[in-house]
Amino acid sequence: MEDGKGNKPAQDQQINVELSEEVAEGVYSNLAMIAHSNSEFVVDFIRLMPGVPKAKVKSRIIMTPDHAKRLLAALKDNISKYEAAFGKIESGSEGPSFPMNFGGTFGEA
Repeated sequence: MEDGKGNKPAQDQQINVELSEEVAEGVYSNLAMIAHSNSEFVVDFIRLMPGVPKAKVKSRIIMTPDHAKRLLAALKDNISKYEAAFGKIESGSEGPSFPMNFGGTFGEA
């Protein structure tokens, strides 16, 4: 369907996405921390290695709340498709077993 000006609707347009070799290699992360404000979500992807007391943020992604919600929907959809093909993903009932102070001081009562 056209909009009367000879333009196709936005959903028919294609986006050319470039992926460099460096980015295509990816970055391993086994922990993500998410923070938000009224205007953005910040997702830090972290690599935590056993026996190493210091973890490093390997990548930080900043997005609008609208895009964060779209990412959530895309993840849900992809997890459903993955589980349909490979079986249910079993997630541990307990949280991470590492100290959550990330190098800061412990609170005392």
